[in-house]
Formats: sequence, structure tokens, C-alpha cells
Amino acid sequence: MTSTKAGHVTRVLLMGWLFHIKHMSQSTVFLFTGLIQPLIFATIAFYLFGGGDHRQPLIYAAVGAGFMGVWSSTLFGSGSAIAVQRHQGTLEFLVVAPVPLLLTLLPITLATATVGLLALAATLAWGWLLFSVPLHVASPGMFLLSLAATVLALGALGLLMASTFVLYRNANALSNLLEYPVWLASGLLVPVALLPGWARVLGWLLAPTWGVQGVRASVLGGNPLPDVAACFGLAGAYIVVSVFAVRFVERLALQRGSLPLT
Repeated sequence: MTSTKAGHVTRVLLMGWLFHIKHMSQSTVFLFTGLIQPLIFATIAFYLFGGGDHRQPLIYAAVGAGFMGVWSSTLFGSGSAIAVQRHQGTLEFLVVAPVPLLLTLLPITLATATVGLLALAATLAWGWLLFSVPLHVASPGMFLLSLAATVLALGALGLLMASTFVLYRNANALSNLLEYPVWLASGLLVPVALLPGWARVLGWLLAPTWGVQGVRASVLGGNPLPDVAACFGLAGAYIVVSVFAVRFVERLALQRGSLPLT
């Protein structure tokens, strides 16, 4: 019985993940957020790094700008997916369906984080074509492991935030509010050492902080294992908190009648 249930959960997650990847790849707005916007920020970062006195190579900026796109994709993808379900009138059915809402939301957030990797690939290719940024990866195996850990951690973080998106009807506005603070606190382009002490502590609780550090370490030749371990640890913590958060928000939304638009 346990193996049958595990197989059912795996099938739900896999099919949901594939479905939402296909759905998001056809969205013009999502592609702009995940591909075009990171290239704009990457170009600005390349000129800033090239014109200033920076010890870090340009690949450092390329990875950071790419992760800005990964985070934007995760954030807006999670928010827009819930908003679309609400506008189509299917969110209520997802809540009352036999499949737990947690298993319905998790494939969405994992898919948004996965598709967000296109932003990292596009940013690296952009830097190589226009700014001669070398694409040498010191440890390809650790690079792939860091990406996998980052996708899992970001998907779990998106799941935690998606619980609030179910409760609030203006999910896209909440997405806009969370985008830039996480960019700064995670040290994607601005070094974390320049931030106030409280902001550094906040950054330790965010998956993009450890994800970008792990990818940079694997590219530049450092040791990404501590960062990978932090990503897996945060992913587990996010999922545990999400179990209780989704149940609470689901019950509260049903009591308030805030699932439908009317």
C-alpha cells in the first residue's frame, strides 16, 4: 500500500511538472520575464563590472544575473499560476479535489524554477557572445548538482509562498513586492557583505543565496558542497512549513470565501 501511494504521488508530481513546463513555455509574458529581462540586467552588470575595479570575473556577474531570472520565473510563475486558476474558476476544484492541494502546487513551483534555468543559460550565452565571457566550468558534475539542488530549493520556497497566493486575490502584486528584496538579500549581484547585519541573516534563510553561491563555486573552482547541502536542508524545511501553511491557508480561504473572484 505504501509503495502504491508513493507511486501515485510521484506520478502526480511528474505529470504536473511536465504539464506546467509546457504551459509556461507558451506564455509570452513568462518568456519575457524569464529570458529578456535577465539579459537586460546582465548587460548592465557586465558594463558595471567592466568599468569598475572588481576582482571577480565577468562570469560572476553572469551567474548572478541569470539567477535573477530564475528567481523571477519562480516568483511570477507561482503567482500567475494561482491567478490563472482563480480567473478560470478552477481553483475551488483544486482545493476540494482528492489530491491534496500541496501536491497540486508543488509541480507548479518546481516547473517555474526549472524553466527559470533558461534565464541562466541565456545569460551565460549572452555574455559569451557579446562580452567574451568564458564559459569554462571548473566542475561540471558539481555544477549540475548545484543546479538540481537550487531548483528543488526554489520550488519548495515557491510552494511556501504559493500558500499566500491562494489566500490573496492580488497574487501578482505580492509577487512584485517580493522580487527585488530577495535579489538584494541573496547577493545575486550586490555582495552580501555590503548589506546590514539583519539583511545577511535574512539572506541565510533564502534558497537563492546558497544556490548562486554553489553554482559560482562549481564554475570558478571552489567547493559547492556546503551550499548544496544548505539548499537541500532549506528545501526540506520549506516543505515541512508548507504542509502546515497550506492547510491553514486553505481552511482560512474556505471560511472567508476568498477563492472565487466573485
